[in-house]
Amino acid sequence: MRLCRFEYQENIHIGFYGDGKVYPLEQVAAEVGIETLEAKSLVELLPGGEHHRLVLDIETKVDDSILSKTGLSHADVRLLVPIPNPSKLMLLAGNYSKHIEEGGGRSEERAKTFPYVFMKPPSTTLTHPGDPIRIPACSPDQIDWELELGVVIGRRCSQVNEEDALNYVAGYTVINDISDRAFHPNPNRSERPKDNFFDWLHGKWHDTFCPMGPCILPASEVDDPQQFQMQLKVNDQIEQDASTAEMVFPVAAIISFISSFVSLEPGDIISTGTPAGVGKAKGRFLRNGDVVEATIEKIGKLVNPVTS
Repeated sequence: MRLCRFEYQENIHIGFYGDGKVYPLEQVAAEVGIETLEAKSLVELLPGGEHHRLVLDIETKVDDSILSKTGLSHADVRLLVPIPNPSKLMLLAGNYSKHIEEGGGRSEERAKTFPYVFMKPPSTTLTHPGDPIRIPACSPDQIDWELELGVVIGRRCSQVNEEDALNYVAGYTVINDISDRAFHPNPNRSERPKDNFFDWLHGKWHDTFCPMGPCILPASEVDDPQQFQMQLKVNDQIEQDASTAEMVFPVAAIISFISSFVSLEPGDIISTGTPAGVGKAKGRFLRNGDVVEATIEKIGKLVNPVTS
């Protein structure tokens, strides 16, 4: 069962996530006669977490009658970012060959290249489901969407090999790596060789530029993370439609690569790159009043309005 965080009557809860309802963990546990332990984060309840067994025990006893008694409509709660304070929020650039090509680049085969990894400041970029993506006043004209599969690390890992890497995954979520394609600080500047790179990098860091959610699908329920279908819509128009099978570097290879030089901690987030269909390739960008829907099958739909 998928897990989520939500706010209800001014209190924050952990619960099971359904497509139309959420089910408070403590209430469901009480209905099946299980005493809950206070979990500080969702990671503790996911594979690799110290309280994961609790969730498994609840799942063996819950039934439709209990869910009907405990369910709260999405309309009555505020869904929250599943992991609000990861120690690292890492993202990949150029991990789908068609996305590289639509931007005018050339995709190299995996053996001849390596993953491009960058970071976003989690405390100011992570954005709850339903909360607005804000167009920055300093650079409003080319704000773009990027649907991505998010990977939540469940156990500390360092220098893991690709064959073992998926054993360190707690679960999967939906991420929208919002990007400013035209950030150009100080237009009167003297150009330096690295200006273009830092324009691109800093354009990833605006406030609200990393919506995440609405839930986490436990890794134990995923046979192969390279088999997710993905779709992003803007105002009900399909913009991205792809599969994680199209990644240049699959999830296991990404974890192995990063952990070869950076220790990954429980709750760390890795966003695995976006497929083709971004706005820059079409000359279409986000505007005030737009609504973005980012969906990954079996996980859920992440919906965010756009405001200026």
